[in-house]
Amino acid sequence: MEDDDSSIVRKACAGYAGAFPELLRRHGQSVHAYLARRSGRQTADDLLSEVFLRAYAARRKYDERWPDARPWLYGIARNVLHEYWRKASAAAPSGALGAGPATSEDPWPEVDDRLDASAQRARLRRALAALAPADRDVLLLVTWENLTPTEAAITLGIPPGTARSRLHRARAVMRHSLGDVQAARAAASTWEV
Repeated sequence: MEDDDSSIVRKACAGYAGAFPELLRRHGQSVHAYLARRSGRQTADDLLSEVFLRAYAARRKYDERWPDARPWLYGIARNVLHEYWRKASAAAPSGALGAGPATSEDPWPEVDDRLDASAQRARLRRALAALAPADRDVLLLVTWENLTPTEAAITLGIPPGTARSRLHRARAVMRHSLGDVQAARAAASTWEV
């Protein structure tokens, strides 16, 4: 029987050298995909190592009640992304052509260019742009990362009820923006990079 993630983290805390690389093997690909969808593949390559370095450094703070480490790792990845965006915004020369306002929010205009949802692309872009950033975070964690609303709450550091409320609100906005429930369901199931 394979150990759950909390057992692996416990072993890593106890000094077992082979334990923590197992988390990278299990979740590295999904964390990389999460990063790539938000920052591009090349940047994600660099950020992934930072995520796992920080996770290793914080291994003693892992909540062992959760057998799956993905929400914890996505939370760390989210923090690494926000730090990356802040630094990138600060480094951009003010007033430079194409340099938008400094922000630590998800840079959706660049990410939108990579969305490939065929005929729905323009509608999806408008619908995603209509979402509040907090609602969009929950929706994308649930749809793209296949987290439950409770796992998304862990990732975002919010109560599970708040995550469910944001998800409900995001889905309602998407349905309205896309015009019907069936189109929204089809789009949510086919969003890939």
